[in-house]
Amino acid sequence: MMRVMKKFLFWLTLALLSVNAVVAHDGPVAVQQKVQKTFSPEQIARAKGNLVCLESLNAGFVMDIRYATTNNFTGVILYPVARAYLNRDAAAALVKAQGDLRKKGLGLKIFDGYRPLRVQQKMWDLIQDDRYVSNPATNAGRHTRGTAVDVTLVNLKTGKELPMPSAFDDFSEKAHIDYAGATPEEKRNSKLLRQTMVRHGFIAFPYEWWHFDYRGWENHPPLDVGLEELRHE
Repeated sequence: MMRVMKKFLFWLTLALLSVNAVVAHDGPVAVQQKVQKTFSPEQIARAKGNLVCLESLNAGFVMDIRYATTNNFTGVILYPVARAYLNRDAAAALVKAQGDLRKKGLGLKIFDGYRPLRVQQKMWDLIQDDRYVSNPATNAGRHTRGTAVDVTLVNLKTGKELPMPSAFDDFSEKAHIDYAGATPEEKRNSKLLRQTMVRHGFIAFPYEWWHFDYRGWENHPPLDVGLEELRHE
C-alpha cells in the first residue's frame, strides 16, 4: 500500500510540474498572439528597431541592472546581460532629465528599462499583484513596450543613492508615492525625482516611486525580444 501511495504521489508531482510548465510557456504565447492582432508586423519591427541601449548614450547614468543579478525580488538572474534599453524618444527625454539633475549635483541610477514579455510573465507568476507587477494577460505589461524605466537619484560626487521612502522593489505601501510615513528628506527626494521626470514627459506610477512611463506608452507594442538580441553600440 505504501509503495502504491509513493508511486501515486510521484506521478502526481510530475503532472503538476507539467501543468505549471505549460502555463508558464503558453502565457506569453497567448499574449503575443493578442499583440499581433492589435499591432502590425511593421509596427512591432519598428518598435524593436527603436530600442536604444542607455549606456551607449554616454549621459552619465549610473547602471544597476538588478534583474541581471540575483539581487532582486525573485532571487534569480532574469536577464542574460546587464543592459537597459528604452524607446528612442523615451531615452532622449531621460537624457534631458539627467541634464537637469546634473545642475544640482545629482544623477539617475537605472534599475530597469525594457523587459521581455517572457520575463514579465515570470514576475507575474510570482507576485500576481498588478499594483507592483503588470499582468501580461491584462495589458501585456508596461516595461515590455520599452517606454517604462525604473530609476532613483544619486549624488554624482559620492555615487551614493539619495534616501527614498523604500528600497527598490519593496512591494508595500512604503513604495506608494503618497506614503505618509516617509521622513521629510525621503519625501523631498522622491518629489524631486517625480517632478523632474514629469517635466520631461514621464508619468509617475502611484504604487512605485521608482517607476515612470513615457507618455503614450499604451500606443507602443509589447515585445518579447531578448536583451542579448538587441544592439548595444
